[in-house]
Amino acid sequence: MSTKYIVSAILGSFGIAWVCDYYVSEKKIFGGSTPGTITNKEWEEETDKKFQAWPRTAGPPVVMNPVTRQNFVVKSRSE
Repeated sequence: MSTKYIVSAILGSFGIAWVCDYYVSEKKIFGGSTPGTITNKEWEEETDKKFQAWPRTAGPPVVMNPVTRQNFVVKSRSE
């Protein structure tokens, strides 16, 4: 019997949270506007080109040992 109350309360809280999020972020009830960096497609394309042009360098893979909180470099057996 209490399960239906718990489930309905959870669904109701999700509904209220969604409505609040919608009105605050989409309808802008507190004012403000969407930045031009989000609405401008040319800006998005240039930003994407910049991210794709960065050199990608990576070090050796590292595994975290949670017991001793030390990092150990993992090396293959051929090295």
